[in-house]
Amino acid sequence: MTNRPQAVRENLTRDEARLRRLFVGEVMTSVHVEIDDDPDTFGSTTDLVFEVRTAGEVFVDLTAAEVRGVELDGSPLGPDAVAPTRLLLGHVEPGEHRLHVQARMAYQHEGNGLHRFVDPSDDRLYLHSQFEPFDAHLVYACFDQPDLKTRFTLSVEAPADWVVISNGDVLDRPVDGTAGTWRFATTPLLSTYVTALVAGHYTASRAEYTRDDGSVLPLGLYVRRSLAEHLDPDEILDVTRQGFDFFESVFDQPYPFSKYDQLFVPEFSAGAMENPGCVTFSEAYVFRSRVTDAQRE
Repeated sequence: MTNRPQAVRENLTRDEARLRRLFVGEVMTSVHVEIDDDPDTFGSTTDLVFEVRTAGEVFVDLTAAEVRGVELDGSPLGPDAVAPTRLLLGHVEPGEHRLHVQARMAYQHEGNGLHRFVDPSDDRLYLHSQFEPFDAHLVYACFDQPDLKTRFTLSVEAPADWVVISNGDVLDRPVDGTAGTWRFATTPLLSTYVTALVAGHYTASRAEYTRDDGSVLPLGLYVRRSLAEHLDPDEILDVTRQGFDFFESVFDQPYPFSKYDQLFVPEFSAGAMENPGCVTFSEAYVFRSRVTDAQRE
């Protein structure tokens, strides 16, 4: 099946979200993203396992450049199931269901979805996701509302010499200098808008935060290569450790994720986005020259 939906304004009403929350229970999401030579689109395959509590009409959010195939419980759905920003699954009975979606998704250039940036200084490529409040479905098929949380499993087919970062730990990756698949650990329950993907020719500084009980949390700091000389990783990582000391003490609760990566990404549409384990920041905080004390603070 090939269908190219007409682009329309993205929208999900409060009443639609409330009703869908009554129908849908537990959700598991597995996504495979394929980055190739196409400068406009990328491949996205989603396997969505979800529980339906009450029989009724169910839809999944998806805005694709091209939908190549949709199967519900092993049966293909026809072109009528593809609406401009949704997949219409029709009347679904209670129980566990499996949705398989193959699509080509469009890169974005307005700071949402999967944003694509080519560094004019060296032609290196950088991608970052920004899904708040309702843009995960620009990358993969999902129930794109905060109260339908999901366990999220990601794999990414990426070119050689790329780095790929997400919420979970890297379980497997290509040999250095080769193209291949990056695979990430399944996350705890997350809202779709804080699932994350950052990829490209980023350079990394790595460190650790060690608690009083001896447990260790890996820390990562990423920036595009042409700005690496302007970043002060020692200062940022020192402040990060102080933050963990303070907040874990105040809340009497350890940070609940397995690692803490901070990424300065180009053309970011906000100051920062607190994706668990994969926090993105505007490059405006990477100072190229002396700034005032107020700016540094």
